[in-house]
Parts: sequence; structure tokens; C-alpha cells
Amino acid sequence: MSYMIAGIDVHKRVLMVAVADASLSSDDMEFHCRQFGTTEKELQHLAAWLQQCGAREAVMESTAQYWRPVWLALEGLFTLYLAQAWSNRAPKGRKTDFKDAQRLVRRHAVRELTLSFVPEAQQRQVRTLTRRRVQLVHDRVRLQNQLEALLEEMSIKLSSLVTDLFGVSARRILTALSQGVSDPEALAELGDARLQCTREQLRDALPGPIPELSRQLLVLLLEQLTLLDRQIERLFQLAASAMQEWQAAIGRLMEIPGIQMLAAQQIVAEAGPDAAAFPSAAQFTSWIGLCPGTNESAGENHSSRCPKGNRYLRRSLCQAAQAAARTKNSRFQALFRRLLPRLGFAKAIWAVARHVAIVVWLVLHNAVRYQERGGLSTPQAIKRRTQYLLKSLREAGYTVEIRSPLTAPSVQSGA
Repeated sequence: MSYMIAGIDVHKRVLMVAVADASLSSDDMEFHCRQFGTTEKELQHLAAWLQQCGAREAVMESTAQYWRPVWLALEGLFTLYLAQAWSNRAPKGRKTDFKDAQRLVRRHAVRELTLSFVPEAQQRQVRTLTRRRVQLVHDRVRLQNQLEALLEEMSIKLSSLVTDLFGVSARRILTALSQGVSDPEALAELGDARLQCTREQLRDALPGPIPELSRQLLVLLLEQLTLLDRQIERLFQLAASAMQEWQAAIGRLMEIPGIQMLAAQQIVAEAGPDAAAFPSAAQFTSWIGLCPGTNESAGENHSSRCPKGNRYLRRSLCQAAQAAARTKNSRFQALFRRLLPRLGFAKAIWAVARHVAIVVWLVLHNAVRYQERGGLSTPQAIKRRTQYLLKSLREAGYTVEIRSPLTAPSVQSGA
């Protein structure tokens, strides 16, 4: 019985498509090839031609962002696969566009391609929001470094006295500087009384008048900071609203030590509310890039370097691992302290991140709640933790309840 598969070599302006019967051997396959454009009308013609050929599956290369319109046009009509381009490389001197499409069909038929995980449409939209927020946070950090460099050029040592250059006190002082206030005494009075420095130290760190061009540049940087803060908050609200139906999964994730609202949203956006695409925890950690790699030859493993994976999720889990390692009476803290003397800080955190990923998979895939197996904690600490989680959920507009931390002293078990 014939089983038609389409291979699509994706480019910015053209698509090279080859269709063949995958039930035949590689040498007996007879390909039907055709070229299409990438406009909406051409994509409709592509879908109609594939249906006419009787194609059931379509596999395409992950070429920059150009595969996305093709995927959207064919989604729901065929079973789609996205192959990583390096797994379809051709021998030197034997590369043409139609041969690339034919090679996609041959290698997909024998399962030689490395496929990428493409979630369903709603999850893709949410993932775009959370990833954009991460990018803006990076821009904010870059802006803070630029602002600190500008202050050093103006001989203003404010960053030496305040913990956060974008904190409330520092923002008041910087705003006054941008408005032309140059009196060190008046600027020092804008600092909060809780600052870990005296008024005299703050006054000495703020010299007299600054150059006009530097002041104008400070105005631009503060305006950019305000815009970034507004957009970051807007993206958080949009993501929280889009994930209303997944709030139960987010609430369960936030019960894991080290995982807070933003990390929980990032995890659900990347892996899905039930991690259904990953049959096992080992496959989940491998997809993230938290498991040891293998490079074996002649019976020897020459490298255990971790593979490349989902960098957004890996970053969130590594940050969660550092927070979990500082959480008192948690099993992750005990694991970190046990591994630290032997592995060092970086590798110990990496190992904790892998254990956090396993717990995340269990919580999502099996729809269970996390229960602590670490040391006993006080009822007051458990109550504070529960109140904090409920407050974070309410601020995001979620109504999910968290009950297990309140009973954790009598039930000390793990996910």
C-alpha cells in the first residue's frame, strides 16, 4: 500500500517540493517535483497539489524563520515534521534544491532526520510572548550597563553605594540629574533612609554640574528604561491572560522550590501544560540540554559535554536550581551541599538543575503535586511560603489554590 511523503526545501522566495511513495525502497522511489512561491496564494496551490498527490506527511527543513508560513498553511491538512538542517546535509559537490527535497523524503522514511519539537498553535503564541519578555529583560540589563558606564564618565559613583542602580532611590536621583539638578546636597536628600550608606557618602558620590550632552544622553537612557519596564509588564500580563486555562499546571510548578511565577510561565510555554511531547524524563532533560552527552569511539567516551537544547528553558531551570539550592530544608539544598565539594559550584548547580527538570516533568506529565522530602520546616515558614505563592497567583489573575505546603510538616515526601 502506497504511503506518500512530501519533502519541502524551504527558501525565502521559493519552495522546492518532492513527493514520493515511502513504502518503496530508496532506489525504487519515483519523485514528483515542483517549485512553488512563498506567497499566500502559492501556499494554497502547494496544499492543493499535495492533496492531489495523496501526500499524508510533509517534512521540511528548519530554515531561519521561513518555514513558519509554510507550516501554518499546511497545518491540519497533513502530518508535519520539522527537520534540523544539519541532519539533511548533502555530500560536497552533489547539492541541488530538488535533491535536498528528495533527500528529506528518503531520510525521513528511514527515520534518519533529527526532528524539532513544534508545539500546537496556542502554545507557539504564548511561547512568543515569554521569549520576547526574556529578550527585553536582557535589553534592560544591557541598558543598565550602558547607564553605569555613562555615570562613570561623569565621575558619579552612585553604583558603588546602591545595590540596584534602577531601584527607587537611584531612579529618583537619576531623574533629578536628568532634569538639571546639580546640587549634591539636594540630590543626597532624595536617597531613602534605608540605604546602606550615609548622607555624606552619598553627597561625595554626586559631584557638581554635569555636561549638557551627558545630561541629554541620560534623559534618553531613562526614557528607554521606562519604555522597557512598561513593555515587560505588558508582556507579563498578556502571557498570564493567555495561560488562564493552564493555571493549574502553573500553580503545581510554583510549589517546587526555586520556581516562581515567571519561571513557571516559561516552563509551561516551552514544554506545554502536560509535557505530552516527552514520553520520559530522560527525553525531557535531553531536549533541554541538561543531560551528559556521549562522544564514544573505540570504547572510550571522549566527551561528556551536554548537548545543545532549549536555551530558554535551560536558563530558567538553572536560575531555579540556584534558588532551590538556597531554599532551607529542601531536598535540592541537600543535593547541592553533597555535590559541591566534589564537583564545584557550577557543575553542582547543573546537576541540581537536571533534578529540578525531572521533578518538573513528573509534575506536568503525571499531573501530581510536589511534596517535600527534605528536612522538617516550621509551620510559620510553610505559611509564609503558601501566602507568597497565592499572592503571586492572584497578581497574575489566577484563582488556583495551593494547599499542599500547609500540610507539608506531616507529609515529607517528594514528587
